[in-house]
Amino acid sequence: MRLHAVLVLFCLGLSQKAFSVSPPPNIIIIFADDLGFGDLGCFGHPSSRTPNLDRLAAGGLRFTDFYSSSPVCSPSRAALLTGRYQTRSGIYPGVLYPGSRGGLPLNETTIAEILKPLGYATAMVGKWHLGVGPNRTYLPINQGFDQYLGVPYSHDQGPCQNLTCFPPNIKCFGKCDQGVVTVPLFLNDKIQQQPVHFPDLVASYDKFATDFISSSAKGKRPFFLYYASHHTHYPQFAGKQSTGQSLRGPFGDALLEFDNTVGALLEALVASGIQNNTFMFFTSDNGPELMRMSRGGNAGLLKCGKGTTYEGGMREPAIAYWPGKIQPGVTHELASTLDVLPTIAGLTGAKLHGVQLDGYDMSNILFNKGMVTVFFLYTCHVQLNI
Repeated sequence: MRLHAVLVLFCLGLSQKAFSVSPPPNIIIIFADDLGFGDLGCFGHPSSRTPNLDRLAAGGLRFTDFYSSSPVCSPSRAALLTGRYQTRSGIYPGVLYPGSRGGLPLNETTIAEILKPLGYATAMVGKWHLGVGPNRTYLPINQGFDQYLGVPYSHDQGPCQNLTCFPPNIKCFGKCDQGVVTVPLFLNDKIQQQPVHFPDLVASYDKFATDFISSSAKGKRPFFLYYASHHTHYPQFAGKQSTGQSLRGPFGDALLEFDNTVGALLEALVASGIQNNTFMFFTSDNGPELMRMSRGGNAGLLKCGKGTTYEGGMREPAIAYWPGKIQPGVTHELASTLDVLPTIAGLTGAKLHGVQLDGYDMSNILFNKGMVTVFFLYTCHVQLNI
């Protein structure tokens, strides 16, 4: 009788343990474009309208010393997705163009590729800028993403320079003399629209992203969503809901539309009841293009901006958000885009298969308010004449 009771209790214990195992966390990376350290309300800008990013910062961990690996687009994106310096993949020192033959090598391992073996659904929305290649070899669907909706390079790399798109009063116009194809919108590896109609672009992106969240939740699949916005890269654009609604002119309107996207993603998580099992990380690819003045963003008190290795070019706003897991606050610990992949691998238990990484797991900072435990010693080779 006593043995029977012990066996019953043992089985109950195993059952409770089995049911108490947490499901794998969903992962969302939100990547801004040319956004400065001083552009957001939660980072001190007096007139930016960024209520959703401010809400993210208030409920999450705000980084004051977070860095991109590069002060320009393509290299910083390669480093984010691989956790490796861009020089290792050859996406360096500049950016890729519509006519570029190369792209992110297929033997590089992306965040999407480490998560797929764990059963994750993976999708990317927005600016890829890591190559198209012959037969569209380098597009996201060949780099671990199940689905892709976006422009494969920067939206200013079409034939029309200084393009401006703010409905309803200002139509898309520009000086179209660059001799390259109009900007395409890809769905997976097929062109869905060409040229892109920019005032409606973000609405399409947001619907794609929120539908992906909803369908993944209904299918009870963990997911990874990489949302790489075009905002606030020059030339700015915005849809009807955001045009004329900010206090910072065209730049502010574009920033407000980006902030509305953050709000839409948060609402989709709540609607699906998965907000407490989703890790969100927000940052930007590089600093603001200060040469554009009011149309180029704000680096705050930092020196210089995009294209330079001064603080303003590489130090970025960053926020980690996970209700119930990450305690709200501010960290002054040093971290970078190189650390995102190792952190996600640590959170999900993804295997790295011997890939040499240059970043480190940020879990101690995120969950324990701890310190960076990795230190670097730079030695100077001096010849002593003794």
